[in-house]
Amino acid sequence: MSQLRQEFIAFAVNAGVLRFGEFVTKAGRTSPYFFNAGLFNEGATLARVADFYAQTLLDSGIEFDMLFGPAYKGITLASATAMALAAKGRNVPFSYNRKEAKDHGEGGTIVGAKLEGRVVIIDDVISAGTSVRESVDMIRAAGATPCAVLIALDRMERSGKDDALSERSAVQEVANAYAMPVVSIGNLNDLLDYMGGLGDNAELDQHRRAVSAYRQRYGV
Repeated sequence: MSQLRQEFIAFAVNAGVLRFGEFVTKAGRTSPYFFNAGLFNEGATLARVADFYAQTLLDSGIEFDMLFGPAYKGITLASATAMALAAKGRNVPFSYNRKEAKDHGEGGTIVGAKLEGRVVIIDDVISAGTSVRESVDMIRAAGATPCAVLIALDRMERSGKDDALSERSAVQEVANAYAMPVVSIGNLNDLLDYMGGLGDNAELDQHRRAVSAYRQRYGV
């Protein structure tokens, strides 16, 4: 695990954004951990996570011209990432979408810079890939090119129902469907590595075993 990925997982846990317990996912599974990017809800933590996004994107080597944030969480994440990139000497435009078209003023569903060139979609996680699909359609409709998706955490989890699990994760399916890379700041393997280095106590061991069992059952 790289230093940046290790720092990100530690940051997300310490900020309470990545939590352990019992949580029901969008797929209806009971997960022993949950990542809620909506809890990056004050200035310092938002600035920090934006720096992780920006550095991960720069380190990826992906050529890009602008950022796009799908409503709703992606709006804040893309905006903050654009600011973090500017602080690192890379000033790029960004835009985002409304859920409903505006029928007055400038109208339309796209807010911010004009969609053009190579566009990176910024989001928190990929569950069913719905927001990516909608984003790709909007970007292409504007004549621009979706070139990558950048997310915070890859759950590395097989998609589908328990009785018909895919061999691919939602992230892999998106990458395959749109022939573009999906880059994550951290993933489930990073989380397990992080937990493995925290030492021993009864509560932590219980969470670690639960996450490991979940990975064995649903992981790709």
